[in-house]
Amino acid sequence: MKYVPHEYQRFATDFIVTHPTAAIFLDMGMGKSSITLTAIERLMYQEFEVRKVLIIAPLRVAKNTWPAEIQKWDHLNGLTWSVIIGTQQERMAALRREADIYLINRENTQWLIEKSGMPFDYDMVVIDELSSFKSWQSKRFRSLMKVRPFVRRIVGLTGTPSSNGLMDLFAEFRVLDMGQRLGRFIGQYRNAFFKPDRMNGPIVYSYKPLPGAEEEIYRRIGDITISMKACGHLKMPELISTTYEVEMSPDEQEQYDAMKQELVLSLPDGEVTAANAAVLTGKLLQMSNGAIYTDEGNTIQIHNRKLDALEDIIEGMNGRPLLLAYWFKHDLQRITERLTQIGVPFERLDSEASIKRWNAGQIQVGLAHPASTGHGLNLQDGGNTICWFSPIWSLELYQQTNARLFRQGQKASTVVVTHIVTKGTVDSRVLKALEEKDRIQEALIAAVKAEVKR
Repeated sequence: MKYVPHEYQRFATDFIVTHPTAAIFLDMGMGKSSITLTAIERLMYQEFEVRKVLIIAPLRVAKNTWPAEIQKWDHLNGLTWSVIIGTQQERMAALRREADIYLINRENTQWLIEKSGMPFDYDMVVIDELSSFKSWQSKRFRSLMKVRPFVRRIVGLTGTPSSNGLMDLFAEFRVLDMGQRLGRFIGQYRNAFFKPDRMNGPIVYSYKPLPGAEEEIYRRIGDITISMKACGHLKMPELISTTYEVEMSPDEQEQYDAMKQELVLSLPDGEVTAANAAVLTGKLLQMSNGAIYTDEGNTIQIHNRKLDALEDIIEGMNGRPLLLAYWFKHDLQRITERLTQIGVPFERLDSEASIKRWNAGQIQVGLAHPASTGHGLNLQDGGNTICWFSPIWSLELYQQTNARLFRQGQKASTVVVTHIVTKGTVDSRVLKALEEKDRIQEALIAAVKAEVKR
């Protein structure tokens, strides 16, 4: 296929070519992979600056999305690639294969650097989903930092750079510029831009930015960063967000409140305890959804309010496809039991074949776990409505999952995101937290937004 880039795509490609260190914050569906591959082709075969490229990406994206993108466009036909995935024997064979681009899933980054025994001689590294390197304590971060000084060019790609706030940016930019802009140590970064927020004696649970810190952080990273929102450069469908509220019975609400106040819930089928606030929140989310795990690992049903709401939503769809996001295993079990009971065809979107059937319009309800379908998959051909059976804390997974439908190529004029929320529970707090995280991220993106002439 002939590649006819949008103006913003040309701008982003030129930025990568002219900046040895580049952070590209592009909204989901704006073609980050085609932009980057075009830059690689130029650097390799026109500028002769790059010889060997490593792309680190989520597993399914490394295996399917990047190879498919190379094969899709005519101008990339000269690029060769090797996918470093599978057993150790298969990975070693892929490493020994001659190629321009080597693709690896992020979980194998440490293995590649420390255990494969192969020289790390890549002169360009691309990190697809830079946010997966937001923890400065993770093994993948520490391993990559060992070889970072030998990499001449590096590109970080993401649509969600600060999904949990500005603290995420330290490790992400430490990987990119080795600490030139935000400091080499997390303590430096904290002291310069944050002050303790929630504390228990000397223990600090969270930090909040100092006055003016956000603007100063954005200023420091602005020279190597560009960001663009899809709505500013593409004809995007209208995004409609709705809430379907359900209410527990007085007895069910009493059980929920007892768990919230006492951290212990005694039920006829077992006892449930929560060790701390984080565990408690998870237990309350489970109860809000209608079931909970006991301390022995069994599932106890609390109510069917969300399942009844889901049945109403599906009925209102009149046979049109629905992408349904769930979180807990007992959510999946109870959802599949209800859909089977009412005779609604469904399928889990957990394989290439099922995703192909979804995009062909052959699945009425596609069941998707955000951790599996949150990155890199194109599902916009299969429908335009997504329903969240349970809200989740991760802004990154939330936005990325919604972006499977709300993206370039969506044929419908609107994309509808519906949240099933149980009244009087932690559900509403989670949605509010997502809104606050989104405010911080939007501020970052706006601060470094590229002004591209149309």
